Amino acid sequence: MAARGSAGDGALRRAAEQWLLWDKNPKTYAIVKQLLAEGNAGELQKYFGSRMEFGTAGLRAAMGAGISHMNDLTIIQTTQGFCRYLEKNFTDLKKRGVVIGFDARAHLSSGGSSKRFARLAANTFISQGVPVYLFSDIIPTPFVPYTVTHLKLCAGIMVTASHNPKQDNGYKVYWENGAQIISPHDKGISQAIEENQEPWPQAWDDKLIDSSPLLHDPYAMVNKDYFKDIQKQCFYRNINKETNLKFVHTSVHGVGHKFVQLAFKAFDLSPPFAVPEQKDPDPDFPTVKYPNPEEGKGVLTLSFALAEKDGARIILANDPDADRLAVAEKQESGEWKVFSGNELGALLGWWIFTCWKNNSRDTRAIKDVYMLSSTVSSKILRAIALKEGFHFEETLTGFKWMGNRAKQLMDQGKAVLFAFEEAIGYMCCPAVLDKDGVSAAVITAEMASFLATRNLSLSQQLKAVYDEYGFHITKASYFICHDPKVIQQLFDNLRNFDGKNTYPKSCGRFKVSGIRDLTTGYDSSQPDQKAILPTSKSSQMITFTFANGGVATMRTSGTEPKIKYYSELCAPPGNSDVEQLKKELDELVNALEKHFFQPEKNKLQRKTE
Repeated sequence: MAARGSAGDGALRRAAEQWLLWDKNPKTYAIVKQLLAEGNAGELQKYFGSRMEFGTAGLRAAMGAGISHMNDLTIIQTTQGFCRYLEKNFTDLKKRGVVIGFDARAHLSSGGSSKRFARLAANTFISQGVPVYLFSDIIPTPFVPYTVTHLKLCAGIMVTASHNPKQDNGYKVYWENGAQIISPHDKGISQAIEENQEPWPQAWDDKLIDSSPLLHDPYAMVNKDYFKDIQKQCFYRNINKETNLKFVHTSVHGVGHKFVQLAFKAFDLSPPFAVPEQKDPDPDFPTVKYPNPEEGKGVLTLSFALAEKDGARIILANDPDADRLAVAEKQESGEWKVFSGNELGALLGWWIFTCWKNNSRDTRAIKDVYMLSSTVSSKILRAIALKEGFHFEETLTGFKWMGNRAKQLMDQGKAVLFAFEEAIGYMCCPAVLDKDGVSAAVITAEMASFLATRNLSLSQQLKAVYDEYGFHITKASYFICHDPKVIQQLFDNLRNFDGKNTYPKSCGRFKVSGIRDLTTGYDSSQPDQKAILPTSKSSQMITFTFANGGVATMRTSGTEPKIKYYSELCAPPGNSDVEQLKKELDELVNALEKHFFQPEKNKLQRKTE
């Protein structure tokens, strides 16, 4: 998390001593007491140098002691601030209440776990007379935004670190519209946390909530209603009942198993084969290096083995909180193809639009149909929208932007059919205004079952989509960099490439034809040179357009020490020389790495499979 400036040794000791007055978790208390006894300034700095920063993604950090980690006390402080902020914004907070969900993460050495954090958060609200809908068991992240809108609550909290390493946890916040918070709420909540650090009188006594009339368990109701709502996206029940297609599903030691099984049942599909070693939640994620299906084939090794054994052609993989989905398909060559987020976005966009078109009684309604994707994702939806006559909009990176924009459009009577981002996030169902790996998994299974009746694989259909709407070849990766100064310097160099305030005019042999810098708000393509999308000085993001039709974006990650890049080459329909396009994009990416990233000079670590 971003640091707020480091404290001097005396201030560090005082912060640690203050901590001991407030912390009632014996494990984190003992760690801090030991730190004070040893008086190691470097160690104290690590735990007390800076408070975790509350951003639009809420909190995300390692579990452990001190103000810079996720633990019982920082959860109590965060929730006290959030509660006060909600009281200021909602006069009916005590009537409507909030929902709280959690995943299966746990951390033995500090005594922290998602369930414990969720209970402490619930206790904080209940102590102030606010009703809390606390799920009694682990759930997928999308169930929280679903419950916010379904029960018309003021806010939602999901305790999860999604696909982060096992020592991490997080605190994700949704507003009353069912979308993740955007600015200025993050700043308002952050301020309120600073003002409410001393635990309130009953803050630690979470047993009180069990007998409170303000505690409700939405688990059974949401498990019924969510699966009823996603059935509105089920169009081929008869095909589903009879398909011979077999699927493998992995929840990568997370929460997804039970819910994907229920989704298949809701669509009348035979249940997918579950990877036995990964189907039950395990906070140690023992079979994978990173519990992130985005990292490619390494996470899917056990899925491939099970699919070969059971004769399954398609693998569906959720990340540990089941809000993302990766898909792989066995090709005729016997090789497995793992679809990129952009490829699956193209398939789901085509499928959801086709289903809408086939089931819409009023063709004029197309003028009110929208699809969204983030600015670093493939523009394939734009190409489909242009040809078919519906609207496409791009937003800033992240589902907080797409969820909020979708809600605005829906409030104006528009139909938002689909939104996606290349980081394998898909919103296929208007009941959830966030990415949802459960509905995306079952809708992908129905699409594959339908295509099988036409003797088409997902890969063949993807080619058909590109043939019809133009090839969109994408390539994305990242470099790891733990030094914020190096990252700042790298982006400063791009903004002062040929002297002060000049961006690069070329990248190797590729001529730059346009620049949009969403950190500074500059956009060379606009008459007033001001970017249309919102800008943010706190994160780095520059997009280069090239004369050959290529586009590349470089940006920092909000939750990880990465500099990411995304590139795409779009060809008009009819240009079918895919190999030539791929070669051109590879050369563009190589030039981007060499001239703009300069990994050797900047000591950047490459992504490894």
